[in-house]
Amino acid sequence: MGIASKFSTQAKHLPFNRRLHITPTLTTVIGGFVFITAALVLIVQAATSEKVVRNLGGSLINSGMHSLEQAFSAQIEAVEEASSFTAAALSTGSILLRRPQEVADYMFGALSAMEHVSFVIVADRNGNFIQVDRGRADGILVPQFVPKTDETHALAGLISSSREKTAPFWSGPAFYPQRQHTYIAHVQPILSDGPDGSDYEGLVLMAMSMERLSEVTSDISTGLVQVFMINPQTYGLIAHPALSEVFNLLSPTSPLIELENVPDTFLQTLKSTETVDASGYGIRPGHEMRAGYDALGNKRFVVLQSPDLGPTGLPISIGAHFPAEVLEQPLEQLSDAILIGIALLGLSLIGAGFLAHRIGQPIRRAALGARAVADLELDSAEHLPGSFVRELDDLANGFNSMVSGLTAFSRYVPKTLVRKLLREGRAYAPPEEREVAVMFTDIAGFTSASEGMTATETAAFVNHHLSLLGAEITKEGGTIDKYIGDSVMAFWGAPERLENPAEPAARAAIGMARAIRADNTARVARGEAPVRIRIGLHMGPLVVGDIGAPERVNYTVIGDTVNAASRLESLGKEIDGSSDVVILVSSEIAKRLGNTVEYRSIGQHQVKGRVEPLEVVRLID
Repeated sequence: MGIASKFSTQAKHLPFNRRLHITPTLTTVIGGFVFITAALVLIVQAATSEKVVRNLGGSLINSGMHSLEQAFSAQIEAVEEASSFTAAALSTGSILLRRPQEVADYMFGALSAMEHVSFVIVADRNGNFIQVDRGRADGILVPQFVPKTDETHALAGLISSSREKTAPFWSGPAFYPQRQHTYIAHVQPILSDGPDGSDYEGLVLMAMSMERLSEVTSDISTGLVQVFMINPQTYGLIAHPALSEVFNLLSPTSPLIELENVPDTFLQTLKSTETVDASGYGIRPGHEMRAGYDALGNKRFVVLQSPDLGPTGLPISIGAHFPAEVLEQPLEQLSDAILIGIALLGLSLIGAGFLAHRIGQPIRRAALGARAVADLELDSAEHLPGSFVRELDDLANGFNSMVSGLTAFSRYVPKTLVRKLLREGRAYAPPEEREVAVMFTDIAGFTSASEGMTATETAAFVNHHLSLLGAEITKEGGTIDKYIGDSVMAFWGAPERLENPAEPAARAAIGMARAIRADNTARVARGEAPVRIRIGLHMGPLVVGDIGAPERVNYTVIGDTVNAASRLESLGKEIDGSSDVVILVSSEIAKRLGNTVEYRSIGQHQVKGRVEPLEVVRLID
């Protein structure tokens, strides 16, 4: 043996002798895997902790907002119930309107039980009314009897306009000049049964002042959280702990405090704050969350109640603003801890991780390839490279040889057919006569549309288009016979027999139409031209099975039915050349559809290659 030949032989066997066995190799890196497991546990715990911390902060805010909403709703409901009860007592005669002192005594009791109500008025049908006020020290003042002749009274207009009302209502924020303050009033008509229906006897009016509402927000606010009430339409402030400082700005034209005049520098910037995703912080649905910065540059969050969640008829949203760190600081601390843990773990795994990656990569590739082979997705099964580990190298060689053999076998039949044959326990499909539904599709104007595309763009376009159509065929149990450029030929009724192949074929065609239209919507949004397709369907007896020479066969269908389906597809250009989807089927298909699919006949048409004309039907998609 020559020197060169001997050297070549030694070089050939040298890598083989230095290959490692998988058992000692994995033993060497087992310590690294332990650390990897610890890292995964750290990540899972960190993710879980992050969710818990985030939801905890949101739960605290939700709880506070819910308590505030309940407290305010309870006050509103108390006003509405008291008004309704008072009106019922007056309409039934339990309390007599003609006895003002008796009415006043009753109003004393009603007002004493509702600290948030500023005054109560009971008016008769003639406009005379009795008014009881609550003093600033929660003392109830002597009742005031106001005759109808006093048209200058601040409430005379409201009482007069309420005569036509038959249902209770809230008046909304209004400035009363005689009181130099803004009130929100609930009006309850007093009705009695008359010969022509309900007769108007008067009304009960209970009013809450901005001062009383501000006291509610002051009681609930804390050093961190400022609670307020706002009109969601006008952004006028209704209640705030410090609102009393600017009550002098109230007027008939400005019944609410504008944001720029609010004694809260952060709320002054409310309109310029940015909306944030409240769900990301665990804030319950129905609340708007905004973020901004105060005068010192500190970030703050605002949570605003949806008007739909508040009392019906009141244009009031309850809100609260608080430092952003209430929600973000625990997350930042958790993130810092996670980063430190990951950094320490990463330092300990650099060496072992590299070796584990080199060994595990072929195994992962083999596992992915095995799954692809099991699904007969041979094109996605990557070629496995050789390895210095003996067992892995043998695995790669065996796997690559298996994929090569299966790839050669896949030339004979479609993968969908192979799956069906395997499921039925057959290895071949001899030709036989079947009644089969055949479909042809084609893109209208594809040649001209593809002229402006590169080869890569054309391939991507065709692959995407055929994927859309193939998915509908597969979903309806069809067999894809072949792809011809941008066209598809498919059939139903073989290899599995179907009682009525026309129905799944028609459903697949309609599914294609919907898929193409949905895809066209996306294409138009991207500035691309929509795609137009033609589909032809025909049904009849065919020869189906393995057709071809012994060294190369196809599982396909042959017969006049195939030609008729192809001609129907071509006819779509003449029937409707401008439509995005044209589905033409023969009468043999249509008469088997029943009421499952909508269609209309377009008469007999002579198609190329047939002596007898075809009765053509168009499916309505």
